[in-house]
Amino acid sequence: MKGEKIIGIDLGTTNSVVAVVEGGEPKVIQNAEGNRLTPSVVAFTDKGTLVGEPAK
Repeated sequence: MKGEKIIGIDLGTTNSVVAVVEGGEPKVIQNAEGNRLTPSVVAFTDKGTLVGEPAK
């Protein structure tokens, strides 16, 4: 279907990756820290929820 995006998500036990298909090719999306790999970690603190590298 035209206009729809294809997104792939790899939820690994150590790291996770998200990619989108653009022009028929996969493109890995960078996280908020500018990295293409995100540690599969979540931390719940008094200041809020942390995800990825900040949660380590």
